[in-house]
Amino acid sequence: MNYFQLFNIEASFDVDLQLLSSSYQTLQKTVHPDKFAHSSEQDQRIAVQKSAQINDAYQTLKNPLQRAAYMLVERGVDMPNEQHSFQDTSFLMRQMELREMLEDVRHSGDVDAALLEVQKVLSTEYLELSQQMIVQISENNAASNSAACDNLRKLKFYQKLNVEVDRLEDSLFED
Repeated sequence: MNYFQLFNIEASFDVDLQLLSSSYQTLQKTVHPDKFAHSSEQDQRIAVQKSAQINDAYQTLKNPLQRAAYMLVERGVDMPNEQHSFQDTSFLMRQMELREMLEDVRHSGDVDAALLEVQKVLSTEYLELSQQMIVQISENNAASNSAACDNLRKLKFYQKLNVEVDRLEDSLFED
């Protein structure tokens, strides 16, 4: 089942989230398990399965990084797992620099300013990578899909680092 076809939307990275949500709600109404409460066990089970598939498809297309991964997999791109090492040594160095920057927040004389700076840097770099990946996905050739895959992995790193920033912020300002 192709998720884009399921929701009757164009297979594009730029998804109209309102249209997606509307299609999702319409589909869920047709297969919601409550509609099959008086049906056979098999029909009830099928309704639950279809509802779960629709939920999975919706969650995937709603989230930009999951949507990108889905599109790349649909194109036959071999997605390496997250433990797979990067060939991009400059990005590996950048990861170390960003982690050091995050660690320095704890020891900063002005924690608020240091935290704000880290958030700004992460946001800027995330946005740049995201824009590159969107262009690469739209180009849809072997080289651009491979590059989009690499950028997707980088974006996942930034996403995880943002979670760490939030945890750090919570721990620093607990009272």
